[in-house]
Amino acid sequence: MSSRIRVVVAKPGLDGHDRGAKVVARALRDAGMEVIYTGLHQTPEQIVEAAIQEDADIIGLSVLSGAHMTLFRRVLELLAERDAEDIMVFGGGIIPEADIPELERLGVAKIFTPGATTRSIVDWVNQNVAQQVA
Repeated sequence: MSSRIRVVVAKPGLDGHDRGAKVVARALRDAGMEVIYTGLHQTPEQIVEAAIQEDADIIGLSVLSGAHMTLFRRVLELLAERDAEDIMVFGGGIIPEADIPELERLGVAKIFTPGATTRSIVDWVNQNVAQQVA
């Protein structure tokens, strides 16, 4: 029997809008994944700690505040410091197309921009994480 994919969905920073994160969390849960939603106003430290404690396979960050470069970079740095670079990071929100290549260079596995379907997110997570947990 293979394990289910474990996903931490988080809202870092001061942004108080989490409807999109909740919709994604529900879609991932409905697709059979174990989802831990950390709630609003999480620090990168809290997010990484939750991911490690929950033995997550992947972290999904929802960033609408414009602080995506700083927040993604810090989460990736903390994962490296904690020797947890096997936990993948993906994200979505209001992220300019011009910033996506730099985020990918930093180690973000995938960015979903506004208009991405929940199906495309579920499919991407299944295709990119499933082999890790099998």
